[in-house]
Amino acid sequence: MSSEQSLDPQLIEQTRMHIRTLVNEITQLSRSDLSPEEYSAEFLSRVVSALAAVGGVFWLSEGQNRLVLAYQMNLQDTRLTESEESQQRHARLLQKILTAGEPTLVSPRSGTGETNGEANPTDFLLVLGPVRTETETFGLVEVFQRPDAPAPAQKGYLRFVTQMCELAGDYFKSRQLRSLSDRQVLWSKLEEFTRLIHAGLDPRETAYVLANEARRLIECDRVSVAIRRGTDCVIEAISGQDVVNKRSNTVRLLNGLCRVVARGREPVWYCGDTSNLAPQIEDALQEYVDESQSKTVIVLPLSRPTPPAEDEAEADRPKDPLPPVGALVVEQIEDSRITPTLRRRVEVVATHAALALANAVEHNEVFLMPLWRRIGKSRVLVQARMLPKTTLVLAAVMAAAAFLAFFPWPFKLHARGTLEPVERRDVYAGIDGVVEEVFVRHGQRVRQGQELLRLRNSELKQSILEIGGQLAANQKQIATILKELAENRMLTTQDRNRLSGERAELEAKQISLLAQKAVLEERAKELTVLSPRDGEIVTWDVYNRLINRPVNRGQVLLRVADTSGDWELEMHMSEDRMGEIALARQAVRQKDPNEDLEVEYVLATDPGRVRRGKIKEVYISAEVMGEEGNVVLIKVAVDKSDFTPEQLRPGAGVSGKVLCGTRPVGYVWFRDLLAFIRTRVLFTLW
Repeated sequence: MSSEQSLDPQLIEQTRMHIRTLVNEITQLSRSDLSPEEYSAEFLSRVVSALAAVGGVFWLSEGQNRLVLAYQMNLQDTRLTESEESQQRHARLLQKILTAGEPTLVSPRSGTGETNGEANPTDFLLVLGPVRTETETFGLVEVFQRPDAPAPAQKGYLRFVTQMCELAGDYFKSRQLRSLSDRQVLWSKLEEFTRLIHAGLDPRETAYVLANEARRLIECDRVSVAIRRGTDCVIEAISGQDVVNKRSNTVRLLNGLCRVVARGREPVWYCGDTSNLAPQIEDALQEYVDESQSKTVIVLPLSRPTPPAEDEAEADRPKDPLPPVGALVVEQIEDSRITPTLRRRVEVVATHAALALANAVEHNEVFLMPLWRRIGKSRVLVQARMLPKTTLVLAAVMAAAAFLAFFPWPFKLHARGTLEPVERRDVYAGIDGVVEEVFVRHGQRVRQGQELLRLRNSELKQSILEIGGQLAANQKQIATILKELAENRMLTTQDRNRLSGERAELEAKQISLLAQKAVLEERAKELTVLSPRDGEIVTWDVYNRLINRPVNRGQVLLRVADTSGDWELEMHMSEDRMGEIALARQAVRQKDPNEDLEVEYVLATDPGRVRRGKIKEVYISAEVMGEEGNVVLIKVAVDKSDFTPEQLRPGAGVSGKVLCGTRPVGYVWFRDLLAFIRTRVLFTLW
């Protein structure tokens, strides 16, 4: 009987189907967008499996016919690593095959016979196939096959590897085409990015544009831009955010990270490992990562471009690097990989960002420089014919300066606010649930303890029913045991003791279940929301806003206010003005401890009449209020008789001014400019 007849036809068919499946998988892989490293691993494992080979290696070419191992399977079984000479001869063999560009079978222990010639020093048959396209060779596939296969089988191995290498060549060709297409798109995006970040010279606007446009170009999760202020770095823009809350813990930690990286002047590429970082950078980075939960954090100092040398001697002289003007922070929330594409895009963005930000900062640091230059170059003002006019103008300027510096003027600090009842209470949900019924409407008068709305909590209802069922079952078991003890005279002492113990356990369980039921019933009472006080419902459209709406415990549902009582103003004063208000209040209270600053205000619905009130409370802490920034709440007592009933509406808009005594008219008119110069110019320089 022949060897072919001895083989199981079903087994042969299964083997063919397995090989076809592997070939189809390789075909699909060649059409994917995997990285070369991932592709080589998936490709080689299927080729080795299809050939039932011992192992193999996927080599990638890195220019000048230099091969780099991308993936290997069972390379240690060839014992190539045991001899340096064997590795060199094997490497020369690979170089020869790569240069020739033809698939080849190399028998075990074969070679040229020369000491330094190419050879196969292993005990396996080498099946070698180059991975190439029409114009370029990308690598080499090497399969370690058993040497006892007949010649036709060996040729079949070579044909299979050759066909698979053609599929691998298609993968690299497709990858090249995608790279060219992506590069064209990237250049278009980069051109738009460069145009936008160089469009203005305001540092904050430049940082804002840079953060948002860089995120689109890099295709990451978040980009932040910090600008150097003296020895510190301050986050000025975060992609996707209109306003940066500089008091938040995340922003403060990011400020500290940018500061230490800017001092070191070396980029930080973090994707989970901090062992190669300086201790101060490692500590700051770890604190920020723990807070932000980012998997990848890249921080690059943005340094000013080095000015070109004026002559050859200066070009040869070593120069100290210029200090960075800021820092660029790139983050990935979920992905912890730093791919070559991500690295290239970040580096390109950092180069353009450094130039744009340096130009904006440098332009911002110049104080009235164009005006001083024009005055310095002009001699028309001091000529004899113009001297009287110049003297008159200087006298007028000095008089105006004296007027601005010494003439007293009422000093008023403006703020916006609302008119609110003094007695008002927010109504909160005491338990999670869904609003099932709403019993009140906007403007309705309510009494303390009156039902306002009712919630529905299916889980709580189910828990109460389950506890009730358990109580009934437990009570039934207790009754059964009591009956057994009372009626059965045949029970032994041991049985009576056992039943008494079970009874005690059930009674203890009964007490626990009753306590649980009481707790659940107490919680069920919170499903009915009651009014905390007498008053009027001031929340808009209560029914449509709340009906069938899921609410959480502690969530504000509506507000009840006593509109018949006293009223007050709630003014949101900018935090940077609170120092002057504090000094003015202190001066007033030194004269009379019971007095406070007066406030002028007008209603949005009655701007023609100016009313007066008096500060009764200033909150200690500041809060962030959207576009208003950091503000402090000031409560102002008002006279209810100054308003008609139609004007007393909770939340009515108010524009007010706090009267802080008198100041020189120049300070009153140019206070904001003086504050800017003090904080942004003088403080930065000194």
